[in-house]
Amino acid sequence: MFPLCLNTSTIRPRPLREKIELAARTGYDMIELWCDDVEAFLRDGGTMVALRAHLRHAGLQVPSMIALSRWAEADADGFAQFLGLAAGRMEIAAALGCPRIVASPPIKTHVDLAVAGERYARLLSLGRRIGVLPMMEFLGFVPQIHDLRTCREVCARACDRDATVVLDPFHIYRGGGSFDEVRTVPGWEIGICHFNDAPRDKPRETQVDADRVQPGDGCLPLEELIRSLRAVGYHGPLSLELFHPGLWEQDPLTVVSDGLQRMRAIVESASR
Repeated sequence: MFPLCLNTSTIRPRPLREKIELAARTGYDMIELWCDDVEAFLRDGGTMVALRAHLRHAGLQVPSMIALSRWAEADADGFAQFLGLAAGRMEIAAALGCPRIVASPPIKTHVDLAVAGERYARLLSLGRRIGVLPMMEFLGFVPQIHDLRTCREVCARACDRDATVVLDPFHIYRGGGSFDEVRTVPGWEIGICHFNDAPRDKPRETQVDADRVQPGDGCLPLEELIRSLRAVGYHGPLSLELFHPGLWEQDPLTVVSDGLQRMRAIVESASR
């Protein structure tokens, strides 16, 4: 059984402490936090001691935090400055017992993949010293690192045994990839798997994060994905990650409870 996780973007407008309480109340095993949420909590007077206590009381592990961005496209000076920001975010993750952090690809530009691989290797080296390993992410709507193949190329160019990828069914679909590719990825190379669905009534090429729908409400082969993950030996978290403004306006307890029930049903159905 995969641990089931709530990515807090699913109920983004809610305060961080409420997100933790809702995840615990509805029965999630884990919670995936956003760095900006934690940083806002600290700016508003919260402390790491208090946040650790909230998580401990809720019985929730933090498998991943999001995100490190603008590291691949920065110039040399910018990347040197970025490493300080990355270290700070990794240290926060480490203090929460979180072993991984997402490294996002360039949003608007193309980069030299050899340089991206070298920089990802430097992030991995930094992460090992701190105790939080970055995972390479692809985003289906960006111009270059928008599919699993290109994401894995960056990992390969890093030449590092700890390089891993973030899987996400929405991004596999949005980037024009095939779900068959998942079976080519060894389980140890998958850092986390986000979970969501894509709408049937909008062209794939125009979909954005805000279009994601609850698992089972769209067109993605999620049971096939579960079977593929099992086949390659991945047993890590499935993290419900939605960005739908319509869901943000609904009762958050209903949204997270519904998402959890849907993930459980899909995993169980894929086992038959």
